[in-house]
Amino acid sequence: MKVYLDNCCYNRPYDDQSDLRISLETQAKLFIQYLIQEKKLELVTSYVLYYENSKNPHTSRSETIFDFFKNATSYVGIDKNNHILDLATKIQITGIKTADACHIACAEFSKCDFFVTTDDRILKYKSETTKIINPIQFVQLFFKEN
Repeated sequence: MKVYLDNCCYNRPYDDQSDLRISLETQAKLFIQYLIQEKKLELVTSYVLYYENSKNPHTSRSETIFDFFKNATSYVGIDKNNHILDLATKIQITGIKTADACHIACAEFSKCDFFVTTDDRILKYKSETTKIINPIQFVQLFFKEN
């Protein structure tokens, strides 16, 4: 099973954990990371993730996230044929912001089964090829299937 976690997902553990939703999403995201490290899931990263993470003003957080990217089995680089940008443009038409559309396009282009996000706006988008889901839903689905 191939998964793509967007930038907000990687940063969820650094958010205020006093909010129950954030705390639950953090625990679910950490469990997903465990599954990736145990090779039970295939992680896909992209140039978009690397770019956004490089802009993180918290160096230690950024370094921790970059270090986790080493668990990826696939990397989506800049596409010289513009397939990803064309796909991102189509996604943007639905109201998804540019960076988020690029994330989704990378996940779809790499044929990910799941795109995991904590962003409510992205969760409303329906992809024809990749299931967009929050970390809690993903963990529930994982246990249901395994």
